[in-house]
Amino acid sequence: MDAEGPPTLCDLCLAQVCQSLSSLCSMRADGSMSLIWAPVFPQETADQLLNHMAAKEILNDTTVGIFRSCKELRLRRASIQSCPLSAEAFRLALCPHRLLELDASWVSGGLTGADIVSGLASNPECRSSLQRLSLSGLRLDWESLEANGGIHVGFSSLRGLRMLNLANTDLNDAALEDICNLPHLETLDISCSAISKLTALLECKNTLRSLIAHRQRHLDMSPAQLLFVFSQLHALKHLDFSEHHFSVDDSDGRDGDETVRQLLEGSPQVLPSLVSLDISGRKRISEAAIRSFVESRSGLVFLGLLATGVSSCDFFSTQKSLKVTGEADENQVCEALRRYRDRECFIREALVHLYSLTTDTDKPQPDVLKLVVSGMQRHPTSLHIHLVATACVFNLTTQDLAQAMPISLLSSTVTQLLNTMKNFPNHQQVQKNCLLALCSDYILQEVPFDKYLAAMLVINWLSSHEDPTLQRMAVAVISILVAKQLLAIVQQKAMVGVVDSTLKFALSALWNLTDEMPVAARNFIECRGLELYEEVLESYYTEPSIQQKVLGLLNNIAEVEELQADLMEEDILEHILSLLQDSQVDVGVRYFAGGILAHLASRPDAWTLENELRSTVLKQLHDSIMTWTHLEREMVSYRSFHPFCPLLQTCQPAGVQLWAVWAIHLVCTQNTSHYSSMLEKEGLTELLKALAAHPSTHSDIKGLSDSVLSMVEQHQIHAGAFNNQTAPQCS
Repeated sequence: MDAEGPPTLCDLCLAQVCQSLSSLCSMRADGSMSLIWAPVFPQETADQLLNHMAAKEILNDTTVGIFRSCKELRLRRASIQSCPLSAEAFRLALCPHRLLELDASWVSGGLTGADIVSGLASNPECRSSLQRLSLSGLRLDWESLEANGGIHVGFSSLRGLRMLNLANTDLNDAALEDICNLPHLETLDISCSAISKLTALLECKNTLRSLIAHRQRHLDMSPAQLLFVFSQLHALKHLDFSEHHFSVDDSDGRDGDETVRQLLEGSPQVLPSLVSLDISGRKRISEAAIRSFVESRSGLVFLGLLATGVSSCDFFSTQKSLKVTGEADENQVCEALRRYRDRECFIREALVHLYSLTTDTDKPQPDVLKLVVSGMQRHPTSLHIHLVATACVFNLTTQDLAQAMPISLLSSTVTQLLNTMKNFPNHQQVQKNCLLALCSDYILQEVPFDKYLAAMLVINWLSSHEDPTLQRMAVAVISILVAKQLLAIVQQKAMVGVVDSTLKFALSALWNLTDEMPVAARNFIECRGLELYEEVLESYYTEPSIQQKVLGLLNNIAEVEELQADLMEEDILEHILSLLQDSQVDVGVRYFAGGILAHLASRPDAWTLENELRSTVLKQLHDSIMTWTHLEREMVSYRSFHPFCPLLQTCQPAGVQLWAVWAIHLVCTQNTSHYSSMLEKEGLTELLKALAAHPSTHSDIKGLSDSVLSMVEQHQIHAGAFNNQTAPQCS
């Protein structure tokens, strides 16, 4: 059973509402949607509907209009993360609500932080009710608001704020001073901002419990000044002063590193109540300093040490209640993937170590796979993350590991792999990693995902790249994706006895798909294609165009030695033999029937049925072929003559040899230049010469062999004359 369980009834209902919005709504004059009729939603359900629309990427200026109905849809905890919303749409739809929380991280569409703050402050209820606000990734842009006639209303006007996230914004010192006047501020995230001084934090030293100041590249404070500010934050329990280590050289971040060193080695009276410290990415940290810091703070439950070089300290083995991010073991790496979801540099670092740790894993780890997929989803444009993450996905789903995973997790994993292939179409290693992960019978046949998109992406890759390894994997993936669908079409048509272009195209596609492709042929068998084709042969006995395509595919299977055992069933061979013997049957059908029997009879050691049946097959092959009339129409084409090589050996029975030589003679007659060159290139002319010269070769075979060799010789003479005629003259 899927460990994640089925979707809830509420989720299903919300999904249906999202899908039916256009029919449930009318349009206002300004182009926004309005519900034609709606009951008063339970308050939590209104929040869920908004969040569902945002997650499904259908929340925009048009659809957000339904939330202008504040009586029916009362919002309290709203998420519009990454949605394209304008300032006007936000003001009309969200600002009238008595919000407790708002996540507007990375909103596009022109909405700025200043628009959001001024809009929320225009609602007297919001001024006191709003407790949590996230504007990560936005431009605050107060200047633009003022230039358009707006009034500069600072963060301090939202007096109820307890949590404020301004990571990755243009937050400056003046705005920080305003923020620190908030009377209840407990959590502040100023990561990757333009702050140069942290002195303003002293204004909220008695309320601030959590400070996240990752990658403060613009800080202009000495270690002593920074340490003084930290020491005065008496209520602080969580401090994140980590650094983006990939982009830091020996000069950047030195003051921050020194501040961390002094904090670790300094007095236990500095931040004595700390329960969480994150210094990942910081340099010049010693194991002795870490040990001393942890021992002097018994309440510490988390320590961020990824990319510091000290996470493998033996001391941590005795600290059972302390969680650590680092690279020493899988627990530390997974903790990093959980905590640093929005930090590309740390996700990338953690995935590199996870890849090494999972290379030889033999136990299913769905929780770890979920973390990897989450990292890919959070950073869709990061090549570095997807390059390593796709390799981790392969490690975690290879062999039989996938079969122990929840189906829903595998479904989202494959969907993410397809998104990766779509986002990085020209990166060979990323594509290879995705194909390796996809190239699993279980995943391709049992896991639900967009099969059409998968086939399209793989075919697009095939059409523009010629790497043999990737081609082999790509064709294997396509064959599994397509074969099951095509077989379903064949079965559907065969059940009612229809003969139409759809059936013929499906049969032709399967035939071509298995041509010199053992993986595809094996997959055809595993999809119970043989049983279906046996029924089709019997049902369409009077339809040569159908029978030819069916026998052509079975011929492809018969060419693969390791698959011949699957055809060793008396009923189907007796049926194929009857087609070979029946003079009323089309020569094209008898030709392919003969090919199947010739390949199977060519290996006496692998023949598992009665020897009498093999003797009958060999005799009937010779007798039947000698009655075949020459075909003018092109019935078959060959990409290679390699499958004929075993059949042309002088030790083979005459019936086997005769079928192979007759086939070569047929295609050479129809396209002499192409197949003569192929015979020469692949060494078959030498086999034919040996066959023609051997004393025990049957005269019928010698005659056909001589005829083929004559065609090859004539082609060479004509080609030589043409080359001499067109060669440039030097005199």
